[in-house]
Amino acid sequence: MNPQAIPVAPAQVDERLQAHGLRRTAAARQVLGWFLAHPDTAFTHADLQAHLSAEDGVTLDRVTLYRLVDRLTLAGLLLCRVDARRVRRFQAMPDSVLAAPHFECHSCHRDRPLTEALRRESEALEQAARSAVDTLQQQGYQGVSVELAVRGVCADCASPPPER
Repeated sequence: MNPQAIPVAPAQVDERLQAHGLRRTAAARQVLGWFLAHPDTAFTHADLQAHLSAEDGVTLDRVTLYRLVDRLTLAGLLLCRVDARRVRRFQAMPDSVLAAPHFECHSCHRDRPLTEALRRESEALEQAARSAVDTLQQQGYQGVSVELAVRGVCADCASPPPER
């Protein structure tokens, strides 16, 4: 899978890092810039390392990359999801974390956002998620978030191979 990048201004990356109290190192700029350029794609640590190395020529050692991705996640710049196989995948923080549904394929294990597919329902999903979070927070729960993961076999994997 080779995700299509959208242009991201370096100033936008720096602003986000600074706003979240993070140092603007070359590695932080590169990694956050990559996620912002691919907002609808979730990457594992290994996926990210391979893409950065192949396309941008960036070679970050695995430990540095893991720590940086975790720091960006803790700062609220990245969203971490754990799929059905307990694999952690990261993506740029969507505009709405409360109603950012995604589809996990049991066959190819790709994680696809459903925002476009559920555009009409996004307002209702956001409202239901907000209601659940508010209710739990009123009961004393802290750090509450809602995630909607739909799992199954994607259309690409479900369609039969072409006959020869």
